[in-house]
Amino acid sequence: MTLVACIGGGQLGRMLGLAGLSLGLRFRFLDPSPTAPAAAVGELVVGDFDDEAALTRLAAGADVVTYEFENVAVVSAERVNALPPARALELGQDRLVEKELFKRLAIPSARFGTLAETGLPAIVKSRRLGYDGKGQRRVDALEEASAHELAEELVGFDRELSILGVRSRSGETRFWPVVENLHRAGILRVSRAPASDAPQAEAEEFVGRLLDELGYVGVIALELFDVGGKLLANEFAPRVHNTGHWTIEGATTSQFENHLRAILGLPLGDTDAIGRSVMINLIGGAPPVEELLRLPRAHVHLYGKDPRPGRKIGHVTLVDASEPTVAEAVALIERFADG
Repeated sequence: MTLVACIGGGQLGRMLGLAGLSLGLRFRFLDPSPTAPAAAVGELVVGDFDDEAALTRLAAGADVVTYEFENVAVVSAERVNALPPARALELGQDRLVEKELFKRLAIPSARFGTLAETGLPAIVKSRRLGYDGKGQRRVDALEEASAHELAEELVGFDRELSILGVRSRSGETRFWPVVENLHRAGILRVSRAPASDAPQAEAEEFVGRLLDELGYVGVIALELFDVGGKLLANEFAPRVHNTGHWTIEGATTSQFENHLRAILGLPLGDTDAIGRSVMINLIGGAPPVEELLRLPRAHVHLYGKDPRPGRKIGHVTLVDASEPTVAEAVALIERFADG
C-alpha cells in the first residue's frame, strides 16, 4: 500500500489524510505534538521538524514525502526529497526574495523596499515567519526598519482574492476558480467561491509562471489584491491552503486529493466548482456541533484542536445555500469566535 509521509501534523495534514484514505493510501506524519490533529488519520512520529533522526523515521519506506506548512526548514525538505520542491520553500519563506521573484516573473505586486521607496503610509513586515497577520505593522512616519523587515506600499484594494493551482510530475496543470476572501485581524474569516467577476485568466497566468519557474509539483496558492480590476500579488504559499477548503465539497476534485495525485504521479482531477460555496472559519471557539448541523446545506469540519484565541479549530462550508442561510451561519459562528 502506498505510503505518504508529511512534515507537519496539523489540520492540513489531517485533511490530506482524509482525502487519501479513500484512494487506499497510508499516511505518516511528523509533528512535535503528540496530540497533533493528523494522528487521527495516520501514524504519528513525534519530534521536531529539523530533527534528523525523526525525519529519517518519517521518510523510512515512504513513496513520497510532502509538507503541510511553509516554514519547514529548507534543509529538512531537501534531506527527505520532499514535494513540492525545496526551492519553493526557499523562495517563499523570505518576503523580500518572494517579491523579487514576482518582479522577475512580471507578476505585479505592491511597491516594496525601504520606507523611502514605498512612501507613506506603508506596511512593515518581518521578512520571515509571519502568518495570520503576525509580524506586520502599519507605519505612518519615516523610521528605520531593521534588516529583518521589508516595507510594502499600503494598497487600497477593493477586495482580497486568491487562486489555487496544481501541477503534476509530468507538468500537467489545473486551476480552481478564483476565490474572494474576507480577513479580520489578519486572519481569514470567510471565503466565497467562485468570486464574482474575477479575472480568472490573468490569475491563472500568474500562477502558471510560478509553477513553471519553480518546477513545481503539488498544490500552490497565490493571494492577490484586486485594485480597480488590476491584480497585485501579495504572497504565495507552497502548500494546500485555507482559502481552498471549500473544494472538499464545492469542487469536482478537492485541493487535498489533487495534491496527492500530483505528488504521486497520478492523473489530476477536474477542478470545476460544483456550485457556489461559502467557507467560514471557526476561530478561537465554535458553536455546539448540533447548532452547526441545523444549518441547511452545511458541511462541518472540526479539527480536534482545543479552543484558544486566534486558533483555527474548524470550518463550515455551505454549498449553494441562500444568502439568508449564509448570513445566519456567519452570525452564529461569529458569536462564538474571538477577535
